[in-house]
Amino acid sequence: MPKTRKLPLLASIAFLAAALSAQAPDRNLQAGLKAISPAEAYDIVKTLASPEYAGRLTGHPGYTAAAEWAARKFEAWGLKPLSGKDRYLQPYPSPYTVIDRAEMSIFLPEGKPEAGKAPALKEMKLRPEEDFLPLLYSASADRTAEAVFAGWGISAPGLGYDDYAGIDPRGKFVLCFRGTPDGDRKWQVHDEHRTRMTTARDKGALGVVYIYPEVQSNPNGDYLEGFTPAEISEKVMDAVLEGTGSTAADLKKALTTWKRPISFPLAARIRLAVASRHFPQAVGYNVVGYIEGADPRLRRECVVIGAHFDHTGTHMGLLFPGADDNASGSATAMQAGKALAALARKPKRSVVVALFGGEELGLQGSTWFADHVPGPFDKVAGMINFDMTGEGDGLWGAVGADPDAFRKAIEEADKSVKILRGLGVISGVGVRGSDFAPFFLKGLPAATFGSNGPHLAYHRTGDTIYRINPDIMADAAKLAFLAAFAWADR
Repeated sequence: MPKTRKLPLLASIAFLAAALSAQAPDRNLQAGLKAISPAEAYDIVKTLASPEYAGRLTGHPGYTAAAEWAARKFEAWGLKPLSGKDRYLQPYPSPYTVIDRAEMSIFLPEGKPEAGKAPALKEMKLRPEEDFLPLLYSASADRTAEAVFAGWGISAPGLGYDDYAGIDPRGKFVLCFRGTPDGDRKWQVHDEHRTRMTTARDKGALGVVYIYPEVQSNPNGDYLEGFTPAEISEKVMDAVLEGTGSTAADLKKALTTWKRPISFPLAARIRLAVASRHFPQAVGYNVVGYIEGADPRLRRECVVIGAHFDHTGTHMGLLFPGADDNASGSATAMQAGKALAALARKPKRSVVVALFGGEELGLQGSTWFADHVPGPFDKVAGMINFDMTGEGDGLWGAVGADPDAFRKAIEEADKSVKILRGLGVISGVGVRGSDFAPFFLKGLPAATFGSNGPHLAYHRTGDTIYRINPDIMADAAKLAFLAAFAWADR
């Protein structure tokens, strides 16, 4: 080949090499990326989801044992502890409840009642997890009572809406959907479990019974003495409504279409028997380690890589392992922390890895952290959250609109990882937010990520290690590592 034809080829090769090197992280960051292991992430999830840790219900000894295990990992990887006393554990109050036993039956009218006589009833025994579950903050009781349907279970006369108008809930079970008449934020406080439960209790109800498409374990509420809340499936509700000409789907559609209360007494009676133990003085822990920043002036600022460490526990002999939710996010955050600790050159600001307790109880651990920023730090410079990163082949994400540079740091990090399938904007936190919420509400740069699923066993006993994809957790950890480093090093 003539020499004159080699020059364009060599120039093209040089250009391509320059383009590739522009996208590739520098040698320092490459050392961190090499520390991230899909196999190790998978092993972390497998360990945390094992029966040894009893579903990691915050405050429970199983959770505390898991927290101590994660703290030992932080220490082995070279992350610094928060203090000499509690080391990697940040304690805070965390009451919890364990359900030892529960039974539920629906008594349905059978045949036409004879004049002057109560209708004969047939018993429909419900199966735990398939048909019903008590809410995991239920008190102990064994009661059979009448029931009423109360729409969304909302009483908000000040907003011109009251599902309790025209019905008498005293001494009865209140059946309702979770949700609101529309998406307006004015309903937010009324859609919180705690508001719905106290409203029903104060009106004399024995318990709220949610109607869900699929029954899920749920510890997010307060123990109320004598109050026994539960869930039933929509299939069970259809049986309750038999003979009325309506189904659960019909009622939900009518509520959302007309946006006005639909409430009425039900012909069925309910028996709910619960044996529970409440632990009001329990202590929960955030597991926190950090990589100290290299700049003496900036190291007291920290960028937080966070994930909730807890799940819903073991109840009625049923283990809710929480592999995807959220042992997977915890493994992602832990792997990112390991990568940062492996760097020869640390970023200017410190980076904190925080495994929060009590997310399933209502963002307790992250709220505590945001309100009590640990001693080594004066301020939080940004927060990147991971919740359910174990299933699927990509990540969805959302980031606060301000500052734009925070979003750009995340997008730049993904150029080499290529795991993001979309990055939306956080406009509010609602009542179903994750651990980014307390930071976002304080006006701090915040982002949250989860995998694209399908998350088929959410809050159920089927959320096991067998659903987990090791590679997606590792790629999520790479995104966390690169974005956190960039934001901490600016």
